[in-house]
Amino acid sequence: MTFGFGRLFHHNLIQMLGMQGGFQGFWLDHEHVGMTVRDMEVAAITGRSVGLDCFVRIAPTDYAMVTRCLESGASGVMAAQIHSAEQAEEFVRWAKFAPRGCRGLNTGGYDGGFGRLSANEFTEQANRETFVAIQVETTGAVDECEAIAAIDGVDHLFVGPADLSQALGVTGQYMHEKCINAIKRVAAACQSSSMTWGAVTPTSDHAAMLVEHGCTLLSPVNDLRVVNAGMNSLKTQFADWFSE
Repeated sequence: MTFGFGRLFHHNLIQMLGMQGGFQGFWLDHEHVGMTVRDMEVAAITGRSVGLDCFVRIAPTDYAMVTRCLESGASGVMAAQIHSAEQAEEFVRWAKFAPRGCRGLNTGGYDGGFGRLSANEFTEQANRETFVAIQVETTGAVDECEAIAAIDGVDHLFVGPADLSQALGVTGQYMHEKCINAIKRVAAACQSSSMTWGAVTPTSDHAAMLVEHGCTLLSPVNDLRVVNAGMNSLKTQFADWFSE
């Protein structure tokens, strides 16, 4: 179980959710919100303080941003809006050192031990341990999900139901047959490649459907959802004192 952070990012909220228990990690939504290197450093440090790891979702448009996320202390990166296996391969190369990829070598970040690791030790460790996920939320990614899942260095596929429904012409209908069929195809591709997959999930019924098809990383919570759910709960508890 994971939670997402974006528009209301604050380190105290990460700690609060971590202390609640039940979560294994979280992800930062750089794609929609944008975060500074310091924001990502603080998020990663805070997560580690409550036993949670994190990865960062980013647009696959900036080679340098990939390495900044990793040097900040996040354990991985996830590419949003991928349209083909060729594009996914490029993203993997940005996240990996030679000989697998073309990531620029700098041992001065958190993942390089702030200069404590040798170049060889750092590159071998990073190539082995860096988490790389590809988001499946376009028709192109669905059509090529088998090829994407087979790419060396891709660790995980992550379904984005909102954009997937939009791409399939059924915006917001997350349990529509078209969406479920796409999810089934992603699940089969991951099973064939012995790979895990995850998804954002808006409802309990949707989550049950995902798990039924092999999803192992559910993401039902984000910062805005926590605040809205809390406000709705308070309005219910104090209904006599709230006016519309």
